[in-house]
Order: sequence, then C-alpha cells, then structure tokens
Amino acid sequence: MGFCSRRYFFLSVCLLQMLSVIERQVFDFLGFLWIPILVNFFEIIFIILGFFGAYQYRPKYIISYILWHLFWLGWNVFIICLYLDVANLDHKTNKVLKLDPKSESWWSNEGPGCKRILSESYQTASENCLVNYVHVEIFQAGLQCVASLIGIVIGICLSRIFLEEDDTCKLPLCVYYL
Repeated sequence: MGFCSRRYFFLSVCLLQMLSVIERQVFDFLGFLWIPILVNFFEIIFIILGFFGAYQYRPKYIISYILWHLFWLGWNVFIICLYLDVANLDHKTNKVLKLDPKSESWWSNEGPGCKRILSESYQTASENCLVNYVHVEIFQAGLQCVASLIGIVIGICLSRIFLEEDDTCKLPLCVYYL
C-alpha cells in the first residue's frame, strides 16, 4: 500500500468519523445529554486536527489525534459498559451522561416504531419499539470504537512516515550555529 493511499485512507476515515459523530451529536442534543455533547464537540475538534495533520503533512497534529482517540476509545467502551449495566453501572440512574435527571437518550422515546404512552404521573414511556434504544446506543458507541481503532492504526503509520521523512532534525545542532 503506497504512501498516498494510506494518507487518503486516513482522510476518508476522518471524514466518516466526522459524519458519524455529527449524527451522534444531533441525537445527544435532542435528548439533552450534556456530557456526551461536550465530549463529542472535542471529538469533532480532534478529527479536524487529524484531518489537517494528514492533509498538510504535520505529524504532531496526527499524534494529538491519536492521543485523543485513545481517550475516545475508552469513553465509548465506558458507554457500552454503561448501557449494558456492567459492574454496578446503571444507565437509567447514572449521572455521568446527563446533568438533568429528566434528560435521557432520544432513542428511548422516539426510536423506530415507538409509541408514546402518557402515564398517570404525566411521564412519557414508550412501547412497541422495533429496536431497543440500548442497542442503538451500543451500536453507535461500537461504531465509534471501530472507527477510532482504524484511525489510530493508520495515524500511527502516517505519523511514523511523516517523522521519517522530516529532515529538519537530521542536521547536528552545531551546524545551525556556524
């Protein structure tokens, strides 16, 4: 695989990541999940940074992209564990995703095929959903994990190539002072 095709592949991965994060950001805004909105915002910034790093041959930008995506990978694994209720985590009572106790995933009431039911306490619930919202959230986080892993691997390859081709550090320091 040639150098340019790796670079174009990385740029394509960044573009696909951007599309999937923007989609996730929209639905987090609709559900008022404020902490994921903030984390998604930083993800968008670092995707742009990685994109420009690959486009302008800047290995430091790609390295910052890689370091952020290690955190992003951990965040999405946490989201998966949270929605699967692993190790005393409960997505319904956990305050990590939401600052307001009334906020919840948009998919819980508005998912495909869901019918809203108004209970006696004026709280809405949904039934007959084609896909459980937990599965939608897990799928979104899993998709982000896969894209992050691909981006990290290709980013490491690209930054290594860029650093090997960088000839600014090959001259001894004493040459600069002559």
